[in-house]
Amino acid sequence: MPPQSSNNTLVAGLIDVFADTALSGNPLAVVEGADALSDAQMRRMAGEFNQAETTFIMRSDRADLKLRSFTAAGAEVGGAGHNALGAWLWLAEDGKLGPIEGPRLFQQEIGGEVLPIELRPVDGRIFGRMNQSALKLGPDLTDVAALTAALGLAPEDVLSEPAPRVGDTGVAHLLVRLRDAAAVDRAEPSAKGLLKVLGAAAAEGCYVYAFDPAAPAHAYARFFNPTVGLWEDAATGTAAGPLAAYLASQGLISGPIDIEQGTRMGRKSILRVSLAPEPQISGAGIIVMRGTLTL
Repeated sequence: MPPQSSNNTLVAGLIDVFADTALSGNPLAVVEGADALSDAQMRRMAGEFNQAETTFIMRSDRADLKLRSFTAAGAEVGGAGHNALGAWLWLAEDGKLGPIEGPRLFQQEIGGEVLPIELRPVDGRIFGRMNQSALKLGPDLTDVAALTAALGLAPEDVLSEPAPRVGDTGVAHLLVRLRDAAAVDRAEPSAKGLLKVLGAAAAEGCYVYAFDPAAPAHAYARFFNPTVGLWEDAATGTAAGPLAAYLASQGLISGPIDIEQGTRMGRKSILRVSLAPEPQISGAGIIVMRGTLTL
């Protein structure tokens, strides 16, 4: 495990997660040796980095490491998404987990859960694969008109098969199928309207996606999460996992699926999801900044 930092200086940096090239994917700020930090300090540091999320790496008596993640607005987020995958890829790419010459399994403590993550070398890069929790589904959304208005779309843009519904494999997100990729790109949500819809559905974020049953290995998506002060996210593992599991539960997919996200933002990301039977998210990352943070 990585050494702990001194009281005043912390090792920190940025890694692009679910990225094939630098300055793509979803950037994550990572801070090592964060055991002595208070919640207030972590929130202020996440605001300083001003990324979608900042993950703090700590010791754990239940797993190999404990991870806590905060948005730039100071909201703590859980789930095994890019926040967790990026932290492990950061440590592995920086050589702090020892040699990754074949598959290696680690345990991570996240939000009260202990979940596995596997790291393995593929064509000279390190890929991570991690399990999420079993899918939990909420009821079909009944007020589709309010949802459509909140997304800034026409009624015919929102499809009913499968119905808009909350899916949860670690974090509850509203999953909304749209007519096509063009409709996904046209979405211009109203923060006030979307917050009202998400509150009524007991969901954290909204994942809009286009899916063609004739090409079930690919989906196109965008993610909005105003409940934690994150307007649009370039890659969201905690939404891609429940989406894949939901599509499988409806008999629409039977194998792995690649979910393209972030393209509309200019940060194309590919999230690879398989089901075994719980969702498994996989991807690689590229470290774009290493340094120290002095308090």
